[in-house]
Formats: sequence, structure tokens, C-alpha cells
Amino acid sequence: MTAPLRHEPKPGDGWVDCRCGHRHWGLLGAAGLLLVRRDERGHPTHVVLQHRAPWSHHGGTWGVPGGARMPGESAAQAALREAHEEAGIDPASVVVRSERVLTHPDWSYTTVVADERTSIEPQVTDDESVEVAWVAVVDVATLPLLPAFGAGWPDLLADLQRH
Repeated sequence: MTAPLRHEPKPGDGWVDCRCGHRHWGLLGAAGLLLVRRDERGHPTHVVLQHRAPWSHHGGTWGVPGGARMPGESAAQAALREAHEEAGIDPASVVVRSERVLTHPDWSYTTVVADERTSIEPQVTDDESVEVAWVAVVDVATLPLLPAFGAGWPDLLADLQRH
């Protein structure tokens, strides 16, 4: 199910018909922010996830706040902008740690991993989300995940636990 865009289209908005056989959002690729909360020993305890609105692509699933990259925008800039637009996350409140790129023949998605620098309380700030919340790392795999995020979660979790 799709709904009309709820904002003026931006230069990077649009679908890519990829040679992998899927359609992907983001004419210039896409990026999302995997924001991590850690305990006093540096172990990951929670991540911020977005419960996607039913009308959106893969609606009803959970994933990271993210979206289409704009011209001249780095993956980190795109991920931070999208997290601010969709979850009210102040870019000054995070420390970017790493990036993981999923490359397709005609498109790419970059997961930007960041740690919480100061206390952040994410919130729904647009109509693309049903909910945005801190989710315990041990509970992530129990949720209905966005398919690509679900496929990448084991590797992302291993990366989080190494840092």
C-alpha cells in the first residue's frame, strides 16, 4: 500500500528499479542511523528503531530511521538528517562510529552506526512512523523487521559488540 508523498519531493526522492529485481527508495541511494545506547562498560544495551507507518514501503515493520540521500550529501549527513526529520534526534547528540554499506547493482544503502553522546529521547516527528523507541538489543530480532535490516542485523550486532 502506498500513499502520496507527504512533503514536497526532494531531488533524491524516487524509486530505483534495480537489476537485483527489487525497487529501492532513493535515486542516489539511501542511508539510515543505527543509534546505540551503551552501558558503563561500553556494551550495547539499546538501539533506536522506527515502527514504519502502514502506508510506507514494508509498512508495519521495524527498522532504523532513514531515507533517500540528496545530491552532494554523504551517507552520514543523510542518516543524521533523516533521523532528525523522523525521530527528532539532534545530530549534535550523537557520535558517528562507523558505516556499513549494502551494495546492489544500481543502488546502495548505508547504515550509519552512532553512539548516544547525550541523553536522547526519540519521538515520532512525521507521518512515516507509528512509533520510534529505544529497543533492547536482545529484543530486536523478536520484532517484525524491515527485511533488509533483519538480514543485516546479525552482522550489525556483531559490529556493535566489537566496538
